[in-house]
Amino acid sequence: MRLFSCVCVLLVGVSCILCVSAKQPPKSASAAKTAPAAKAFTIFITGNELGRMSPCGCSEGQLGGFERRAVVLKSAPSSRRLIIDTGRLVQADNEQAQIKFEVITEAFQRLEYDLVAFAQQDIEMAQRLGMLENIASAYEVISYQDISDANIPRKFTKEFSLPDRALIITVAAFDPQSVPIEQAAELFAGQSDKQSVNILLAGSCDQASIDLIAKTGIVDCLICPPESDKPSVISDPNNDLLVVSEPRYGKYVGKLEIRFDQDAKEPQLRFSFVEINEKLPTEQSLVELYDSYRHFVKEANLLEKHPRFPLPNGLQYVGSAACAICHESEFAKFKARAHAHAYSTLEKVGSQYDPECVVCHVVGLDYESGFVSARKTPQMENVGCEMCHGPGSAHIESWGVEPPGQPRSNCLDCHTPEQSANYAGNEQDYLQKILHWTEPNAPGNVK
Repeated sequence: MRLFSCVCVLLVGVSCILCVSAKQPPKSASAAKTAPAAKAFTIFITGNELGRMSPCGCSEGQLGGFERRAVVLKSAPSSRRLIIDTGRLVQADNEQAQIKFEVITEAFQRLEYDLVAFAQQDIEMAQRLGMLENIASAYEVISYQDISDANIPRKFTKEFSLPDRALIITVAAFDPQSVPIEQAAELFAGQSDKQSVNILLAGSCDQASIDLIAKTGIVDCLICPPESDKPSVISDPNNDLLVVSEPRYGKYVGKLEIRFDQDAKEPQLRFSFVEINEKLPTEQSLVELYDSYRHFVKEANLLEKHPRFPLPNGLQYVGSAACAICHESEFAKFKARAHAHAYSTLEKVGSQYDPECVVCHVVGLDYESGFVSARKTPQMENVGCEMCHGPGSAHIESWGVEPPGQPRSNCLDCHTPEQSANYAGNEQDYLQKILHWTEPNAPGNVK
């Protein structure tokens, strides 16, 4: 009986093990489900920074910032991604632009960029700063034009090993305005294999150029200059050539995915974009880099060196306190509004030495009698009376007979989409925030 009982228990145990094993999927089946995702390859595309390294910082809803970009670029493993920038790093050609150029090229290195395509202005800036050789040692650099003294290649080629195949990516830069469009195909000589993807960065695009490039049949994706801040697909979905536009000001990151579907013999391309919004976490090393930019701007004393011009007709700025002599009630209301404390918002984020930021937070930065620094002209801090009403010297000297002069700032001079993302469409709500007058019909008449 004891032997019989042992045998029964043993048989029950074995049957239970078999049942449990039958319910578990085989490891090979689980691996098969994740295989398609492993075959995807991602190319991240940025460009046209035009000196915009961070949002303004004084308004909600703004997009961009190198410190937020890192989490997007690292969302794909380094073995299955390519990070490229299409160039045009800065917009101006002055001392502040030079500082920005150095910081942006350093940011690309910290973000592990693979390739940057330099436009002619980028090359000239790098040469002037003596940085071209150092930049080229940090990541690959190509050029849209053949510049004899720069010796920069026009294309970049790299082979990547995916789980079940090798993928060759070739990226070439080309400017149809300086070189005949028919020569574009020559940049991809020997790169027509089905396991390769050819990408052309165009310095300019028109429909005739797009049609000629499509006829070559050798370019898989054409990337054109931006049509807006947001990148987009320009081509017809039924066409073989995928044509997309670049992003601008760092507000979005373009995302070109390459997949080898089981039924497709050639790689399949899909383009999308990622919004760089305030919800994304920041990368500390990039935060510190932007802090160093602020330090460089302060040390260069750019605020006091900012070019200033005389006001027309001999007018002078006098400061908001001078207006209080006659406009006591209006001045008291103004002092309770956010505009009266605009300069302090810059101090909180450390941008009080940056003329590009300060210009919208003080009175008359561009003029000789306007703001110079908190130490020299504290009476011109904040968005004061003369910012909107104009310089008041003649108005005060004539005891109100002469109206305030020109120039007078318009709301849109500072509340641009880049600096005040929520302003458009909410003008009346913003106007309510600055009411400081007593006339009942004034809100509708303020210019």
